[in-house]
Amino acid sequence: MMIAQFRPLTTQTAAVSHLAAPPSAGDAGLKFRQKLIYLKSIKVNPTKALRINPNLRSAPISAIHSVTRCLSSMGIDLAAAGRILDMFPQLLTADPYSDVYPIFDFLLHAVRIPFPEVRKSITRCPRILVSDLEAQLKPTFEFLTEFGFVGPDKLTAQTTLLLVSSVESTLKPKIEFLVGLGFEYDDVREMVLRLPGLLTFSVENNYRPKLEYFLKEMNGDLEEIKKFPQYFSSSLERKIKPRHRLLLDHGFVMSLPEMLKVSDGEFNVRLIERRLEMADQWMTTQS
Repeated sequence: MMIAQFRPLTTQTAAVSHLAAPPSAGDAGLKFRQKLIYLKSIKVNPTKALRINPNLRSAPISAIHSVTRCLSSMGIDLAAAGRILDMFPQLLTADPYSDVYPIFDFLLHAVRIPFPEVRKSITRCPRILVSDLEAQLKPTFEFLTEFGFVGPDKLTAQTTLLLVSSVESTLKPKIEFLVGLGFEYDDVREMVLRLPGLLTFSVENNYRPKLEYFLKEMNGDLEEIKKFPQYFSSSLERKIKPRHRLLLDHGFVMSLPEMLKVSDGEFNVRLIERRLEMADQWMTTQS
């Protein structure tokens, strides 16, 4: 999935009077060690963090605390905050008021994610916090809204991850690919709104191989996929192929939902039931 570039984050700097005495090397070393200890305590890899965010070396530990307090104010506990900060160390020196709170405000008031759900949006897709609000999040939200993510189909904590996708490089090409298969645009819209994950699947690694198997090996009709786009969310090697081959071996036919919506155990039960039905029918014809 193509992602827009990270936005530059404002680095917090402590206002220091020119008359203040410079800290001694010993004090600086102690504060640096304290900072490393704190990072480790919240499960942030200091080596990786310093490599990705060199500004962290000179940032006071209070700057890191202000970021964790900011995340905490939105319901993100310290353990989750540590995972987020380890993934995106540039946040460690971000200014909460110019970089982070505007993202939360956007999710709350533009996207209209309920406050208790904002935490889920962020923990599900922390990349939102380092995405440019004006160049990435707002234009993508506008595109998704115009596409149909409104009313009962509006973005939720589960689907806000779409906001970090590039409209031109990711969203539009996937929609155009589905339209190119022969589906009407309105049909594609309905499929996507039913299964937003369609906009996260790879054309080359998901759509093409699954379509090829469906059309060539299963002799499927695209109308089936229009009715059941969840076909694309099933593993080709672990679910689709094995179950289809079992059906072939037994001479059975199932619709895509019958074949894929159930667990392995329930699928096997259905096979047994079909075999028993066939045995009963054979016995009836012989009597």
